[in-house]
Amino acid sequence: MAAHRSGPLKQQNKAHKGGRHRGRGSAQRDGKGRLALKSLSKKVRKELSRVDQRHRASQLRKQKKEAVLAEKRQLGSKDGPPHQVLVVPLHNRISLPEAFQRLRDRDTGTVHLNDWGSTHSFMRLCPRLKHRWFFTSARPGDLHTVLDLAKVADTILFLLDPLEGWDSTGDYCLSCLFAQGLPTYTLAIQGISGLPPKKQIDARKKLSKVVEKRFPDDRLLQLDTQQEAAMLLRQLANQKQRHLAFRDRRAYLFALAADFVPNEENNLVGTLKISGYVRGQTLNVNSLLHIIGHGDFQMKQIDAPMDPFPLNPRVIKFQKEPGMAMEICDLDAVADMEEDLKVLMKADPDRQESLLTEVIPDPMEGEQTWPTEEELNEANDFLKKSSKVVKKVPKGTSSYQAEWILDEDGESGGEGDEYDTEQEDFMEEESQDESSEEEEECETMTIGESMRDDLYDEKVDEEAEEKMLEKYKQERLEEMFPDEVDTPRDVAARIRFQKYRGLKSFRTSPWDPKENLPQDYARIFQFQNFTNTRKRIFKEIEEKEVEGAEVGWYVTLHISAVPVSVVDHFRRRAPLIVFSLLPHEQKMSVLNMVVTRHPGNMEPVKAKEELIFHCGFRRFRASPLLSQHTAGMHSLIATGHLLSVNPDRMVIKRVVLSGHPFKIFTKMAVVRYMFFNREDVMWFKPVELRTKWGRRGYIKEPLGTHGHMKCSFDGKLKSQDTVLMNLYKRVFPKWTYDPYVPEPVPWVKSEIPSIVPEVETE
Repeated sequence: MAAHRSGPLKQQNKAHKGGRHRGRGSAQRDGKGRLALKSLSKKVRKELSRVDQRHRASQLRKQKKEAVLAEKRQLGSKDGPPHQVLVVPLHNRISLPEAFQRLRDRDTGTVHLNDWGSTHSFMRLCPRLKHRWFFTSARPGDLHTVLDLAKVADTILFLLDPLEGWDSTGDYCLSCLFAQGLPTYTLAIQGISGLPPKKQIDARKKLSKVVEKRFPDDRLLQLDTQQEAAMLLRQLANQKQRHLAFRDRRAYLFALAADFVPNEENNLVGTLKISGYVRGQTLNVNSLLHIIGHGDFQMKQIDAPMDPFPLNPRVIKFQKEPGMAMEICDLDAVADMEEDLKVLMKADPDRQESLLTEVIPDPMEGEQTWPTEEELNEANDFLKKSSKVVKKVPKGTSSYQAEWILDEDGESGGEGDEYDTEQEDFMEEESQDESSEEEEECETMTIGESMRDDLYDEKVDEEAEEKMLEKYKQERLEEMFPDEVDTPRDVAARIRFQKYRGLKSFRTSPWDPKENLPQDYARIFQFQNFTNTRKRIFKEIEEKEVEGAEVGWYVTLHISAVPVSVVDHFRRRAPLIVFSLLPHEQKMSVLNMVVTRHPGNMEPVKAKEELIFHCGFRRFRASPLLSQHTAGMHSLIATGHLLSVNPDRMVIKRVVLSGHPFKIFTKMAVVRYMFFNREDVMWFKPVELRTKWGRRGYIKEPLGTHGHMKCSFDGKLKSQDTVLMNLYKRVFPKWTYDPYVPEPVPWVKSEIPSIVPEVETE
């Protein structure tokens, strides 16, 4: 019987390359030149068994669950701050007093009506639920109040209309809240029980579809009866809290009471005393405070008065008769007990943060010398010597014909030394001409500037030039680039664009970020490494223990050098909110932001006009390079995030000058309409040219006195092509920071869209 032989499709397995099959010599050859590790770069991770892995995962889940429960128990408890709830009606048909009446049920707790802020604010204490709430409200049309209260609110309660959900004002309010950062929220419907029973189910289904666009997979509660209000309170107490980074790393306080003590020298400035509960982080007296809408200030001291709203007040028991006991709430005694006031901390001048926001510049720093008269005269003599060009031309050639003949090396009279080898590749003219292959006798001819200009100008018809220019402008209106501009006729281009420069490559050409800085840049601070500084400070917040008022304490802050307008603002029932500042947050620098246009605003945005910024807890006015001028009503233009804090990041503005090819040769062309005098052509001669069809070239020399110029390109131009010159300059933001922002007028939706032409932006 014949033996089996494998065919051509037999499987070929790879040979072993590692493990115990590998020899010592093979390992030495492969590792030739490599160095052994001196120390382990990463911590060795011990391999755990499957049982240990399950046990560790269970422990992590348990720790996270306990952290969430501890956070829930802390908020609103006797040791933590009251649970602050912001009630926002999103439709004009919603009755806010009726909703507050449902939430102020005195059967399940004690309600304290307040004398501060809005009339619809109250404190509710529920010993049975071991929880205390502080309810505030704001109308969607009052944009500043809504955004400020949302910065400190633990939960936002949105009241919806059963038919429409929210109107246009409520939708705009939601857009602003989502852009700022939305804390924990709950949705409640008011008035659905007033509908016929058959329409309630349909109304609820339609409302769910409307709500899904902004709040997917969220539960809708009702607020029409006392039982529904009790269920809503349980939902608020047991809800998982959402975190906002800008307030989790800082201490902040909502003022429940405020008092102003003017200075003896000036009644307009004094010490502001505000009382409230500390939230977020521990509050240190040596740190700075930012009052939203008013600026940065220092603290003098922190007092610790008695809590005016304890969850379990002290109870005094005494017997009038045997077997009969009476309980008296001691709240009134606590309010009048000023002798129990305790001073927690006083500011230390040596450790207190400074209010210095800008650098005081030294006028003598970086002084430079001006060139002497001898150096200026030498430069002028050098320019005069280079005005005449000596060429080797065929015998009998006229002076005008000599202008179009290049030297053997592709350059004329040694000019163009500043161009690199890449430009020289297409600067060379064809060395052989098909019509004349024989050698000719040559002579040397010196060409002066006046001879060339006079001969060229004789052939120029100025009236025809003007007509062609107007016709060329009309044809080119629809083809212009957004940053393409026309060269002015009444002002010389070298004067109009004297701050601009040409770049060989926008990506690789060098540009010194410290060059020609404005005077305001001497007043700002610059981080050596902003990212590392931010990481270091955030790590210290998590690990380092800070002395001061703990979270949940009721304290009184003494803030120095505060204008009287701040307390007047509070007495007009506006919220007063303070945030503690991290190190260096009060110092001025250049902020680079990345923003995205909001789809609800399509109006043109102009540059360097006043705009209102809401950055975390700050609200200020500034004039950035991208902004919009509004007339009283604040509109949401864009949302985004902070990219970096770096004054060296350059913002470059580009303008494009364009010209038309008048006469076209093999690699040469006469270009007009880019400039209108000879001096401008000479001024911009070193700048590289390009065309819309991809050709690149340079200015050879001017022709005549009307701005015509001879140009050389790397290929033959098309008659419909356009010659372009890119010019660049650096632009700087204006120093217009202002922490005071006036109150906006009520927001109204614009029903008729305004048709506005496009505006150039930087």
